[in-house]
Amino acid sequence: MPLLYSTTCAYAIRALCRLTVIAGDRYVQVGDICEGTDLPAPFIAKVLRELVEARLLVSAKGRGGGYALAKKPDKIRLMDVVEAVDGKDHCNRCVVGLAACNDKQPCPQHDAFKPVREEIVTYLKDTTLAQMAEALERKLELIGRGIQDPEGGRPVVKRQ
Repeated sequence: MPLLYSTTCAYAIRALCRLTVIAGDRYVQVGDICEGTDLPAPFIAKVLRELVEARLLVSAKGRGGGYALAKKPDKIRLMDVVEAVDGKDHCNRCVVGLAACNDKQPCPQHDAFKPVREEIVTYLKDTTLAQMAEALERKLELIGRGIQDPEGGRPVVKRQ
């Protein structure tokens, strides 16, 4: 078990960060989200559909369609993404993989890992997609690569 989240969830977060940076208030196609990255477009398309089901994204078919954030990026927490992709109790799983692990039935690492888990949960709850996208933009500026704004994409009608 990865400490923070699965590889699928890491891909989802990366795709959402890119979407946040390039989309503004428009729909963006999967190819534009994945362009210039190692994100596999067919896999990302599947993950984005899961995020639509979780109501973190909205989608539109046809010309100018694609994916857009369902809420403002400062209202989407990393924990929302982790729960949508990895499940609601992902952060409560035993660090060594036992089926039953809690304060009453602790595994050998339970007491040592409990404060680490609490820090991870706090990080996931306190960090927003807006913060992650801002960090991505800064990183790309530092290495001299910007994210190209894709042409087209129709405006999102309403976002919470």
